[in-house]
Amino acid sequence: MEAQFPQRKIIHLDMDAFYASVEQRDNPELRGRPVAVGGARQRGVVAAASYEARQFGVRSAMPSVTALRQCPELIFVKPRFEVYKAISRQIRAIFAEYTPLIEPLSLDEAYLDVTENLPGMTSATQIARDIRAKILEQTQLTASAGISYNKFLAKLASDYRKPNGQFVIRPEQGLDFVAGLSVGQFHGIGPATAKKLNELGIFTGLDLRNQSELFLRQYFGKAGGYYYAIARAEDHRPVVPDRVRKSVGSETTFAQDLTSYEELVEGLQPSIDEVWEYCQRAEILGRTVTVKVKYADFQLISRSRTSLSPLATPALLAQLTDELLRGLLPLPKGVRLLGVSLSNLEPMGDMAGRQLAFGF
Repeated sequence: MEAQFPQRKIIHLDMDAFYASVEQRDNPELRGRPVAVGGARQRGVVAAASYEARQFGVRSAMPSVTALRQCPELIFVKPRFEVYKAISRQIRAIFAEYTPLIEPLSLDEAYLDVTENLPGMTSATQIARDIRAKILEQTQLTASAGISYNKFLAKLASDYRKPNGQFVIRPEQGLDFVAGLSVGQFHGIGPATAKKLNELGIFTGLDLRNQSELFLRQYFGKAGGYYYAIARAEDHRPVVPDRVRKSVGSETTFAQDLTSYEELVEGLQPSIDEVWEYCQRAEILGRTVTVKVKYADFQLISRSRTSLSPLATPALLAQLTDELLRGLLPLPKGVRLLGVSLSNLEPMGDMAGRQLAFGF
């Protein structure tokens, strides 16, 4: 670690198979059985899989038909997002007993900076143990934790004792720990990048560390600088509480391809409603609407339009979405997926005293 950067104590908390574990908790008949949260229909997707299902290779984001092929006994359960959100709020309240520096990544995981903490504890390992015990006591759900001196290593560490465990990477262990990993295990390096690295003869963290920053930037652009740093177990990003959300979106994959304007309108309405409901709960408004379309041949396109002022009513959101839909006509082919998102977000409170106009 370089002297000019503070030595931090970071915890990455990750709930174990969160959605599926909630369903097993609430329905005793599902306990010990392979469970997938999601839709079992032809074009459904697995949102979460229990550990029993994972033994068969079932993973989140896997098409439901593939999951059923791999695990014919798989039980599909419809997601209950309001329940998951309520439990997530309960868990974050536990985090807040220890530190205000909480950076949520999703409903089921977050970074905590406990360098200075509210109970005045010196051991981040003990804090992680206490938090996990409180989560279990209050929710009957288990969590895993990674503890280290930066976010990159803490997130890696949380995978090492799953489920219901924790793992520490101390400052003197960081370099050796990273050196022994395959590049595909690095968070931030996906399958396509790992394949490209392998083609360049780079298979491990040590191989990556042996490359110059110039070489990595030449092949991977700005990301090359990030790869250069994490190969040296360096990550100086702080834990950022209350991260500003950049967009809100919802999408649907349809069992039958949509082929008419009327079907597009009907198919997109639930997504519009979901986006607006989220904005109401979060007390935010947005100015840029984007419609996402995936055709039957998997070609993906999107169309956006920005209002001069925030869209203050669901009717304005629907009107702008409709104009974007009409711009897609006539349809060149059937539509497999439709989505809508809202960006350029700002708090509703910022609107006080301002007359909302609808202009472009």
